[in-house]
Amino acid sequence: MYDIAIVGSGPAGANLARLIGDKYKVLLIDKRDLESDNPKNLANKCCGGLLAPDAQKIIAKLGLGIPKDILVNPQLFAVRTIDLTNNLERLYQRFYFNMDRNKFDRWLVSILPAKVDKKFNSFFKNFVQIPGGYEIRYTYNGQEISAKTRVIVGADGASSKLRKSISKNINIPEKYISIQEWFEFPHHIPYFTAIFDEEISDFYSWIIPKENYLLLGSALRPRENTREKYDILKTKLTQIGFNFDKRIKTEGAYIYRPKKVSQFYIGRDSIALVGEAAGAISPSSAEGISYALKSSLYLAQSLEEGIDGFLDRYNQGVRDIKLNLLIKNLKSPAMYNPLLRQLAMKSGLQSIN
Repeated sequence: MYDIAIVGSGPAGANLARLIGDKYKVLLIDKRDLESDNPKNLANKCCGGLLAPDAQKIIAKLGLGIPKDILVNPQLFAVRTIDLTNNLERLYQRFYFNMDRNKFDRWLVSILPAKVDKKFNSFFKNFVQIPGGYEIRYTYNGQEISAKTRVIVGADGASSKLRKSISKNINIPEKYISIQEWFEFPHHIPYFTAIFDEEISDFYSWIIPKENYLLLGSALRPRENTREKYDILKTKLTQIGFNFDKRIKTEGAYIYRPKKVSQFYIGRDSIALVGEAAGAISPSSAEGISYALKSSLYLAQSLEEGIDGFLDRYNQGVRDIKLNLLIKNLKSPAMYNPLLRQLAMKSGLQSIN
């Protein structure tokens, strides 16, 4: 019998397990093999691997310091903004940590309390309610296992099985498909590139340099010729000087884009949601690590007083996340409305030469 079972060991799940692992009996499940030197499951998170200022701030608040071997070259201090719709370009100063996302997740797992029962290479299947809590079922190394727990926490991202089970798809944030390809590129580009083009997406695309590679990604609407639009994006960028000849690998994932505060959902009964599973992700940039760490911190704080009433306390704690999502949505038109974006970029406000 566990006190808390956490499904997903990304930043939200791992941080929660770290914060509560000495107080509660915790089961942590993840489909990836996050501890083995020769993992059976090589799946990586489809992520650009940039640690934004908001994420840096919450990491400082948590009293953590990132090991230098997680960082990769080059470190980035500027965003090159390319507006293909309006044929405009600007450079803005921003501060990101460029990192290896897989190593980041493995580091978070490495600092968990020894008492946390980690089941990696595991797939969550379902749950049923029982007296005093829930019985969950998952496969571990191909074998089906059941476990009893008082609380379940969904930290399983935009494809959260737990959210689908308890919300009945009500108020689900808009879902996009993130396609990201890696290309050999021996030259360092000293900036993160953000690309806007309404023909491709009403969200945005990105280029990130990482050691000897270049990552090209785009957030695209499902069932709207996503692969075709991604290829059009590559063609357009090739025409302005980028080279995408030597592709190494392709990654993909669903991402949420909450356009209403009501789409942020923390769960019900004794089932809580954190990170992107709750809809905690930036609607303007799709940055999610800061929200994952912050929401898991608030849930951990709500559990400090015990399990009884924890969800009500968690709901009080996440008020600033709701406010942040509201503000980000109010700011989004300046980025995603072609006319407003054109006016902002032409003004040159806050841009650098």
